[in-house]
Amino acid sequence: MALYMDLQAFILRARVLKLYRQALRISRRAPSHSRDELRETIRGEIEKNRFCDDKQKIKFFLSDGLQRLKGLDEMLDMTGRS
Repeated sequence: MALYMDLQAFILRARVLKLYRQALRISRRAPSHSRDELRETIRGEIEKNRFCDDKQKIKFFLSDGLQRLKGLDEMLDMTGRS
């Protein structure tokens, strides 16, 4: 990683971390038998692209992650866990 980031890279990094925290919060609502696996999957997805420097790819990953997170949230709402 570079020793410094431009403003856009800094903002993208903050958005990725926010998405990660949101995903972990939502994973708390998952059934206990699948919670650990879900957390490992979330972390694996973030780690898989950890060293990506292409801002367009990062923006795509963010939008994809937000859609997937929204789907997970809706699914957990349907199961009645809150």
